[in-house]
Amino acid sequence: MPTDPPVSEETQMLHVPGGAASGPAPERRTRVAGGGDPPHLAAHAVSVVLSMLRRRIWAFVLCAVAIPVIAFVVLEQMAPRYTATGTAVYEPESYAAQELQSILRVDPMTDAVMASQAEIVRSQQATERLIDRFGLMNSQEFNWTLRPPSIFASAVQMLRDGLDTVLRPVLPALADLLLPAPRPPPNPVEVRQSVVRAVQNAMEVTVVRQSHVLNVSFTTEDRQLAADAVNAMLEYYIADQLALKFDAVRNATTWLQARADELRREVQLSEDKVTAYRTRTGLVQGVQAALDTEQVSRVSADLLQARNELAQAEGKLDAARGGRGAQAQAAVAPSVVQMRTQMDTLNAQLQSLTSRLGSRHPDVLSLRNQIADLRQSVGNETTRVVAASDAEVRAARARVASLEQNLKLAQAEYDRKAQSQLPLNAMDRDLQASRTLLQTVLARIQQTQQQNAIEKPDARVISSALVPAEPSFPRMKILMPAAAVFGILFGLLVVYLLDVSDSTLRSGDDVRAVLGLPCFALIPQVRARLLGRARLEDYVVRKPHSSFAEQIRALRAGLWLDNGNPRIIAITAARPGEAKTTTAIALGRSAALNNERVLVLDCDIRQPSFGRIMRAEHGLGIADLLLGQATLEEVIRRDRLTDMDFIPAGSNRVNSLGLFMSDAMSRAMEYVRGRYDLVLLDAPPVFAMTDARIISRCADATLLCVRWRETPRSVVSRSLDLLDEADARVIGVVMTRVDPRAHVRGGHTDSEVYHPRYGGYYRD
Repeated sequence: MPTDPPVSEETQMLHVPGGAASGPAPERRTRVAGGGDPPHLAAHAVSVVLSMLRRRIWAFVLCAVAIPVIAFVVLEQMAPRYTATGTAVYEPESYAAQELQSILRVDPMTDAVMASQAEIVRSQQATERLIDRFGLMNSQEFNWTLRPPSIFASAVQMLRDGLDTVLRPVLPALADLLLPAPRPPPNPVEVRQSVVRAVQNAMEVTVVRQSHVLNVSFTTEDRQLAADAVNAMLEYYIADQLALKFDAVRNATTWLQARADELRREVQLSEDKVTAYRTRTGLVQGVQAALDTEQVSRVSADLLQARNELAQAEGKLDAARGGRGAQAQAAVAPSVVQMRTQMDTLNAQLQSLTSRLGSRHPDVLSLRNQIADLRQSVGNETTRVVAASDAEVRAARARVASLEQNLKLAQAEYDRKAQSQLPLNAMDRDLQASRTLLQTVLARIQQTQQQNAIEKPDARVISSALVPAEPSFPRMKILMPAAAVFGILFGLLVVYLLDVSDSTLRSGDDVRAVLGLPCFALIPQVRARLLGRARLEDYVVRKPHSSFAEQIRALRAGLWLDNGNPRIIAITAARPGEAKTTTAIALGRSAALNNERVLVLDCDIRQPSFGRIMRAEHGLGIADLLLGQATLEEVIRRDRLTDMDFIPAGSNRVNSLGLFMSDAMSRAMEYVRGRYDLVLLDAPPVFAMTDARIISRCADATLLCVRWRETPRSVVSRSLDLLDEADARVIGVVMTRVDPRAHVRGGHTDSEVYHPRYGGYYRD
């Protein structure tokens, strides 16, 4: 095998006019999304969501349809359950009897009280009564021991039986080890407890917020049982309340009767004790108080009166003696006062006559005699009054002394009896307390007897449970719309996740935004029914008015409009299967139909395809030309459908890298540049071989083929980085194998070319 020719410095420094080596590769620009006027952000967001939905419409439809269907099938397999509800109100009444508060105490109406009432309704005692009344121990719904084994349990049991049959005769020890002993039959007590728990789980008692109303519900597969169970629960609740009250009142009445009998005995004993003590101590009760007390009171009153009389007698005596003035004396002895007044009048007359008649005048002497007689009469009368008053004073003093002595004796007797009265007072207080308590208890007995006659429960039924008309679970009218909504939301989530996880390029906008390069064409995937037996590379010739041919022409127009109008164009891709060869041949044939001189070279030496496509297998090609084993005229072939020339890869399998780096490659490119209007180099994938970078450097421009919604963005970006490192001039991208319908559903701006409204322009 010939060796690769050495690469000269001239070849390495070769600059093709208008080619990639004429200057640095243009910097790729990345457009930042999210710009625009704020008023259009919402519309843009809606447009993005709709675009995602259109792109993943089948995933969305699958989720939106499959989830409701699955939900419907699952719900149809479930046994319907019915819920009946009854309502009761809790309105307790307080008792007036204070002694009964410890027995029938009513707590304040709080949330805790209402929660306690709810627990009372679903108590274990009430649940067991409900089980016995409706025979729920025999119900498969509540008694798990009556249920048939599941399919899985039956399969496991069959497997165990089979293993036991096989292993027991051969290896009994292994059979005992692998197959545990069968479980003993369930304990009846445990079974009943499990049924009680199951029935309690079927019950639900809730308190209406900020009220005294209890909602009692029961859920079961039997609609009639659901209503009957709720009504029975309410009946038990109210009957138990009334029975509890009757029992409490009855117990209270019995206790009060016993207490009344006990108090009667205590009162009788206390009265007997008081009577015996009075008899023994001589304490006799008076009309208003004890006799000694009444005697002391009377003596004290007499003594007070005697002292008042003594004071009056002493005052009269003093007045009689003239010690208290004329007024007091006049009150005691008015005759003495009268005589003294007369005597004072005579003295005045005596002085008048004496001054006028002289002291010796008979009238004066007569008047003096009258005054002397009157003075003697006054003295006698005063002596008599004083003696009488003195006698009264002495009598009063004697009475006072006597009464004081009597009072001392009575007081001494009172003090003696007061000491004896202290135990009697204590006994009287005990007796009075016992009498009062007896009267209170007798009154309470009357009240409790009246209460027993008018007693009523604290709760009453507002509405009884009715037989439910439709199941509470599964509620098809609610669950099916919910399943539909969930299916839609889940479908949207799946669409979003698929779209977010999709790292491929979906449109020309993605190419421009991610790669910063123009997208020249969106080459569609032609359906098999349209191709028939023809090849896709022939479709541009056989259907020149098809959308496929139009996109090939759009690609040629984009290349022609590029700055410099490149003649030698390398067509490559990031990885195989990107339809780069099909694109190169279709582009060459389309240009040839446009009367251009076109040459297409198959530069993929290791994976040549021109020979098979162009029906030129086992002939000379580009490898033979670059090795100097053939001339250019010998390797150039003519297309059977158009005037396009092409050069296959050749029959030699050599180190192609050295060939493309040789001077022969440069000379060949210079030769075909002057002879042809368009030269297309079908290069191998960038990641497959290094040849693609060398070939791209030899061309004026490089065109990158990217498979629509297939090639990851990271792979495309990395391939562009490799081409940039080779100073290749990548001028644009071609998206290949585009599904027109799916692209239109995606809502991309460049999908307009596939819209049905343009169908009149194409003839597929």
